[in-house]
Amino acid sequence: MADQAFVTLATNDSYARGALVLGKSLRNHHTSKTLVVLIGPQLSEPCQSALRRIYDDVILVNVMDSGDTAHLALMKRPDLGVTLTKLHCWTLTQYSKCVFMDADTLVLSNIDELFDREELSAAPDPGWPDCFNSGVFVFRPSVETYGKLLKFCTEKGSFDGGDQGVLNGFFSDWATADISKHLPFIYNLSSIAIYTYLPAFKQFGDNAKVVHFLGETKPWTYTFDPQTKQLCGGMQEAPTQPAFLLDWWTLYASAVVPMLQEQYGDKPFVSGCLESQESDTTVTTETVQQESSASHAPLEPERSSVQRKEQWEQGQADYMGMDSFDNIQKKLDTFLK
Repeated sequence: MADQAFVTLATNDSYARGALVLGKSLRNHHTSKTLVVLIGPQLSEPCQSALRRIYDDVILVNVMDSGDTAHLALMKRPDLGVTLTKLHCWTLTQYSKCVFMDADTLVLSNIDELFDREELSAAPDPGWPDCFNSGVFVFRPSVETYGKLLKFCTEKGSFDGGDQGVLNGFFSDWATADISKHLPFIYNLSSIAIYTYLPAFKQFGDNAKVVHFLGETKPWTYTFDPQTKQLCGGMQEAPTQPAFLLDWWTLYASAVVPMLQEQYGDKPFVSGCLESQESDTTVTTETVQQESSASHAPLEPERSSVQRKEQWEQGQADYMGMDSFDNIQKKLDTFLK
């Protein structure tokens, strides 16, 4: 339907790569809705051109920043200030209803049924379930609502310094007013929740429709070898089910990279993109540096159970090693048997 749209936001080239994969995943699952991407002025022309090949509408917006360094520092995520730019989505009054999706989400099946929901419909946040996660939500564009949101930002601010704090403050009755506005978690499956409640993931994970790569480390910051289907890179900052990361990278390497190569021409890719090597192995521009430094790095001593527990509590588990998803699953299977 032309008056309904999926909307995302890309304030820089890195998030544009996420938006390209998101848009392609929506197309691959045959959405009937219009695709819209809001972009910041920092986006390079090649990335803008690539986005225009997937999205029906590419709209330039001003980057808004909360300036709330105290709360953003508390979250150790100062980069989230610009996510207030997300509020621009309420100005898209040419559409009657929209679904906003963060650029670090991936669609696993058709989700057009979300448009049957009303504003503000969203899934609970895994960190505080009485709040909704603003990575996926249904809304109705409105100049009036946009004005009220800006006024709320001015008078109340954001309790976390980002858009999620603003939106939860503004739509403060979400937790109690209308259960129909609580989206099932499968529409915003947090990569963090997969590890914190593994039994539920085993039970319901196959029904996931949208996976959300929460955390500072995003899919495009890893490296990928398409021949071996292997991922490399620090997983300690962003616990993620490797299978979903592989889904993201497979789509990125097969559909997005050729498009970017065409747009960039002979120019080298910036951080997070792929280059073709003589060996026909596709890697990121950071891979050589990472492998070089890793080959000269001293082996870390094995951690005690107490040290591992402390690192888990700090969100710094070894997700590619001892604390990998497969190892956790094996341990759980043994315990259940």
